[in-house]
Amino acid sequence: MNDGYRGILDSIASDSPTPGGGSVAALCLAHAHSLAAMVARLTVASEKWSDGHEIASEVIERSDEAISDSLALADRDADAFDSVMAAYRMPKNKGFRESRKQAIREATIGAAIVPLETLVSASELLHRLLELSRECNSNALTDLASSAELAHTAARMAEMNVRINTDYLDGEDVDEIEHSANETMGRCDTTLEEVRTSCMSRLGW
Repeated sequence: MNDGYRGILDSIASDSPTPGGGSVAALCLAHAHSLAAMVARLTVASEKWSDGHEIASEVIERSDEAISDSLALADRDADAFDSVMAAYRMPKNKGFRESRKQAIREATIGAAIVPLETLVSASELLHRLLELSRECNSNALTDLASSAELAHTAARMAEMNVRINTDYLDGEDVDEIEHSANETMGRCDTTLEEVRTSCMSRLGW
């Protein structure tokens, strides 16, 4: 199970700023999708949980694709940060001042959009997990709850990475990004609590 995994962790633990928190948020989301798919497959594997087959099949179909999407987001986040650093390294002399300023702004907005996509994906997963929690294989409820906690953690990490990139920028496009991040994070907070309640109710906790 650990083949190749240590290499990813070593890459994160290095003295390079990438991959950083945004990439780890996307990797965290990939784990959440993987657990969600496992719970869904354990649900469709038995007729005992037939009431949950429809939503479980939807989770399987979406999560398999979303795992790949999350891994791609991890790479894109690192690339976006590298683009910001490249913009800051542009010449500072008078002839390049405006083009450098514009390049930094565009790169920084790009670095905010990637974690916003991670945040939105996490919100969508939490919504599907809430539906699945009501009808899934009860033997996998703690796995589903773990998936939800991971998705919410990924969302919170992504939201912080949106904010750190938009904090020093102005403009309607920046306002829209911040508004979307705030609204989506709010939905994640609410949905996680609903998932927790659903799981604990079925578990009798």
